[in-house]
Amino acid sequence: MVTSSKTAAQRKRAIKAAAARTRLIGRLLRRVFGVEQLRPGQREVIDSVLEGRDTLAVMPTGSGKSLCYQIPASILPGTTVVVSPLISLMQDQLDKLEEIGIRAAQVNSSLPREEELEALASIRARSSDIVFCTPERLATPEFLALLKATDIDLLVIDEAHCVSQWGHDFRPAYLEIGAAVKALGRPPVLALTATATSEVVEDLAAQLGVKKLNVINTGIYRPNLHYSVVQITNPDEKLEQALALVQRAQGSGIVYTATVKAAEELHAVLEEAGVSVALYHGRLPAQQRRESQEQFMSGERRVMVATNAFGMGIDKADVRFVLHLQVPASLEAYYQESGRAGRDGEAADCTLLYFQDDKRLQQFFLVKSHQQSEKQQRDREALELMVGYAQSGYCRWKLLLDYFGDSAPGFEHCGCCDNCVAPPQVALEPGEDFAAAAEQQAQAAQAAPAEPHLAVGSRVKVPKFDVGTVLSVAGDRVTIEFPENTTKTFMAEFVEPV
Repeated sequence: MVTSSKTAAQRKRAIKAAAARTRLIGRLLRRVFGVEQLRPGQREVIDSVLEGRDTLAVMPTGSGKSLCYQIPASILPGTTVVVSPLISLMQDQLDKLEEIGIRAAQVNSSLPREEELEALASIRARSSDIVFCTPERLATPEFLALLKATDIDLLVIDEAHCVSQWGHDFRPAYLEIGAAVKALGRPPVLALTATATSEVVEDLAAQLGVKKLNVINTGIYRPNLHYSVVQITNPDEKLEQALALVQRAQGSGIVYTATVKAAEELHAVLEEAGVSVALYHGRLPAQQRRESQEQFMSGERRVMVATNAFGMGIDKADVRFVLHLQVPASLEAYYQESGRAGRDGEAADCTLLYFQDDKRLQQFFLVKSHQQSEKQQRDREALELMVGYAQSGYCRWKLLLDYFGDSAPGFEHCGCCDNCVAPPQVALEPGEDFAAAAEQQAQAAQAAPAEPHLAVGSRVKVPKFDVGTVLSVAGDRVTIEFPENTTKTFMAEFVEPV
């Protein structure tokens, strides 16, 4: 009986504490951050952090990851350290926090010596609730010693996929974070990223030396992003298509290229056509890169043409389109880069121009990377999956969700990608005549009976096409005869019974 009453009392205290926390978070949201309510997943992350659990938050771009540490930092008595690779973003975050009365400091290589000394003094005096630093600075013995002399309640790792050697944007400096966590007495860790495969999650926990990582994954699906792939047959056509798409697009947008040469070439084409355009790549002087970024962020320039040196942490909500001139190296990279569109929740277009020869360019980069044998093999496999996405006739979102292990039961069509809006006709192999293909399909159909609604002779429909009659079914291919003796072959997932 004593145990029972004690358990009841503990439950009562827990309920009371949870209610008090909810009221406190609600007050902070409204009075300090000017937010009426949290988005899906944010409360789970905040609760996990406040309970002292090591947490990984996998949340899509624009879902409010910053609040997931800003709220706990406002509640916890000690200091929250935020590790980020993005020096430009630190100043932006710092300004926003100071506007709402949260004390913050930043320590990185861009600061004048006087400002750096002021920041270090504020950390020493424990007068900063949040401290931003780069992974390189966190690894230095002097800075670690300074942090150890303060009370660190939370260590936040932004862009956490950079920790993993299997991630698409691995950065060696991030490998030092695990040792820093240990040196600081293992404070609770909050890792934040927009993408993480199961391999990356496992490797991230190992690199950080975390025994149990509470993974909160809100899913990568963003229905406002409309994905499409345009098949290109030659380099000249690619430039023509890029120009046409940019001119036709409404609002601001980013065009990503795989090389500096391609970025400069397209920038010249767009500029000559009268497009309001800026240029950004790693070989430009730092001042010119800053100017280009400011022009794009302020709206002075409508379009940014850039290599992947531009983008991580870019906080521009109204990007209406992201266009890729060449195929990226992986689906992770593509999702991260395309995901910079539509952060305001409004509709945005994500288009890939796919030219088969571009695969060789990424293969060239792989050979040049001097990586260990296993890493190179995984990167080759990642590139093949990216190419498979570009060539596929399936729903683009379904392919992405399957890749990241994020498919919801029953999800088959997003209804807004190119393959859902206009299901592709299955192409015949070179030299294959239609009659022979139909005969092969009929033979295959005998070995693999069709679903009842796809039986030969049944009436079916395909989006954007008329109602037709099934002629043959072979595996996932369905051949349909439409009015006026038009015959087309589709993938079975796009065919519905009438």
